[in-house]
Amino acid sequence: MVRSGNERFSLLSIAVPAFGPSVLFSLGEGAVLPVVALSARDLGGSVAVAALTVTLIGLGSLVFNLPASLLTVRFGERWAIVGAQATGAIALVTAALATQLWQFMPALVVLGMASSVTNLARQKYLTEAVPAQFRARALSTLGGTLRIGLFLGPFLGAAAISVGGLRGAYWVGAVVFVGAAAVALFMPDLEDDVAGPSRAPQPRLGRVAAAHWRVLTTVGLGVLFISAVRQSRQVVIPLWAEHLGLDAQAASLVYGIAGGVDLILFYPGGRLMDLRGRLAVAIPSMTIMGLALISMPSTSSFWPFLGVSCLLGLGNGIGSGMIMTLGADFSPAHGRAQFLGLWRLMADTGSTVGPILLSAVTAAATLGVGVAATGGLGLLAAAVLAWSVPRAQAGPRA
Repeated sequence: MVRSGNERFSLLSIAVPAFGPSVLFSLGEGAVLPVVALSARDLGGSVAVAALTVTLIGLGSLVFNLPASLLTVRFGERWAIVGAQATGAIALVTAALATQLWQFMPALVVLGMASSVTNLARQKYLTEAVPAQFRARALSTLGGTLRIGLFLGPFLGAAAISVGGLRGAYWVGAVVFVGAAAVALFMPDLEDDVAGPSRAPQPRLGRVAAAHWRVLTTVGLGVLFISAVRQSRQVVIPLWAEHLGLDAQAASLVYGIAGGVDLILFYPGGRLMDLRGRLAVAIPSMTIMGLALISMPSTSSFWPFLGVSCLLGLGNGIGSGMIMTLGADFSPAHGRAQFLGLWRLMADTGSTVGPILLSAVTAAATLGVGVAATGGLGLLAAAVLAWSVPRAQAGPRA
């Protein structure tokens, strides 16, 4: 059993059971994400339909955040994660065997639902298993493991495709998910899970929302803006590369280098949050990203574009785990899963809205204006957090 009061706690002591399933799940997701649109085209879908299929995983996660919190309360973190991995494996097998779009597309929604349960249960587990003074490092490391999996997954998928075609990526993803379920079985139980039926009854979701509406509508709004900027940046880099006339190889190189900068900074960012406070990272993270996006339309060649993209990676990297850490900080001991479900709903809403806003402004004006507007949203996120976090921390806690 994990006891969070241990003053000599080390992240290494829970590394495999705590982070192993997340690494494997994101590795499996990373293996299939690059081929989703191609699979839709292979099954007869148009280009527009293929683009739509890519959003289905995010949609599944968005709509299932609140049910995910209830499942975590009902079955506990360990069994919620095991069940999510198994469900994800079944979804990928279904996708691999699909011969029609109507079979393929629901499998992607289910994969998103499995991702929602996995991420929420993992966040709750680390919030309760790790001492508060290590919380940001633990959750930033969790964010880093997700990045590592998504970074390495496409290489695993490419190897599988070379052997079994597009469907090979789904088969290897399913096998990885089964491995993640096996690792999750060895997670130490938290005290509340061991208590089982004897534990205190959990509050209803509506009651948790009513009790914490101020945090959800202030700090939560900042979290929505953060997610919008983060998701938009993944679209901005390839679009601006195309605008500059760079070929696919150069665009991929910029994306990869920026991703590498992002990847190496997750632990330093988490350590800084633990030692200097959440705003010591949150405000610089969003300010750097905002200014980088605002300056991107002024770049007109490869090297300035690469520099600005690396600044985006820097801002995003130091903020790894920031949303999860803030959610953990403000989550109540009683009703934590329900609160985190609402928190993740805010974050996933931002991830959905961000690219839509970029698209709308670009359609109404130009791509440069759309990118700069997204940067303005980053500066707004920094301002909202600077105003709301101290006030929320000073308010009454449940």
